[in-house]
Amino acid sequence: MKKALVILVLLGLFVLLTSSVLKMPSLGSIDNPSYNETSVYYIENAIEDTHAPNAIASIITDYRSFDTLGETTVLFTSIAAVLSVLRLNHNSKEKGDKNNG
Repeated sequence: MKKALVILVLLGLFVLLTSSVLKMPSLGSIDNPSYNETSVYYIENAIEDTHAPNAIASIITDYRSFDTLGETTVLFTSIAAVLSVLRLNHNSKEKGDKNNG
């Protein structure tokens, strides 16, 4: 019974994902949801509005700065968490070696 339920759920997910992919607009299509007035404005006015050396830098640093700050915060927090776990693991190994010797 459990195996049949798992197969049914996986089959349902497969159908859902396949239908979603088939409904997506083609690459570069004007019907693409990411092609809207905001992205057109960014492309046309990025360098003039921000005086940045290129359009990518102006979008990241000026138009999307809070988003970039959030991503940087998440990245920094994850690196700090991994380093603290590694340090705890390293310290516990050292203590184990001292107790055994």
